[in-house]
Amino acid sequence: MRLSVLLLTAALLTACKEKPAPSPGVVAADGSRQASAAPPGEPAPPGMEWIPGGSFILGSDEKPHESPAHKVTVEGFWMDATEVTNTQFAEFVKATGYVTTAEQTPKLEDFPPEDRPNIPVDKLKPGANYFTGTTEPVPLNNPLQWWEYRLSSNWRQPDGPGSSIAGKDSHPVVCISFIDAQAYCQWAGKRLPTEAEWERAARAGAEQQRFIWGAEFRPGGRWMANTWQGEFPVKDSAEDGFHGPAPVKSYPPNAWGLYDMAGNVWEWTEDWYSESYFASSPQYRPKNTVPDNQNPQGRPCRVIKGGSWLCNDCYCEAYRPSGRQEASPDTATNHCGFRCVKDPESR
Repeated sequence: MRLSVLLLTAALLTACKEKPAPSPGVVAADGSRQASAAPPGEPAPPGMEWIPGGSFILGSDEKPHESPAHKVTVEGFWMDATEVTNTQFAEFVKATGYVTTAEQTPKLEDFPPEDRPNIPVDKLKPGANYFTGTTEPVPLNNPLQWWEYRLSSNWRQPDGPGSSIAGKDSHPVVCISFIDAQAYCQWAGKRLPTEAEWERAARAGAEQQRFIWGAEFRPGGRWMANTWQGEFPVKDSAEDGFHGPAPVKSYPPNAWGLYDMAGNVWEWTEDWYSESYFASSPQYRPKNTVPDNQNPQGRPCRVIKGGSWLCNDCYCEAYRPSGRQEASPDTATNHCGFRCVKDPESR
């Protein structure tokens, strides 16, 4: 359903080194399963990095929707070193003829009967959520002040009619829904990461660091991720060199060779979003497979991770590895993309 796109609900917008376990999927003496930290005996898929299996602390106790911090274990997997780019997504579209969610015309009957009276009929046209900003400072409790549903905005023209991705081959593709990301993964022989896998990869073996690179946001005064500088949502001063999404690999990779795991664009994961899931999630290979309404939107949503170029310290700070937000599966915005993972052939 695309109700969240058309109504621009607020929730869519936010916008210790460990010892290797003995072997894949073994059962320890206490009955728990342990993952292998050793890479498989196979060549790396092009453009992917090996993420060793193991245990780590998922989430944080810093914000209610990220808590409680708890120990989980995941198996090793391959992960795209970068977010999927415009060039890569264009290859998929050329090969399949795929039409993204933002390019399709929504139908009123696709929405629940109780929601239909609230849907602007003139907005039943292809488009995506678009960040517009404001002309002066505003309270930060209503994101509708700086977002709009922009007609004809999609991955080919993310800024709306007349815009294009010409010259942006290495930029992350945006205006991509969860549905679109899944379709690409299936074509590529990959899948989306679970929330636990994504955070494991982002932390790169470092336990409970506030940022993927350490404790300081700007170590030595260096910008480590594409985020918002200046007064939000009035003006992005682009002190880090970029206004809007940056080309992939514009910032240093983390310890496991992954780029832009903080900032730039949000990334879809497989998990359904729930504010209570962490309190009862399994310890081994957790993945929330049950959709529910436990989120600000009050309708089933997926987890997005990593934050984007719109995140700053006064608004969401979701460029921290524990940062998480919810987004409706059919929602497309100009600050959300994805990357893929792949299980080893030996599994």
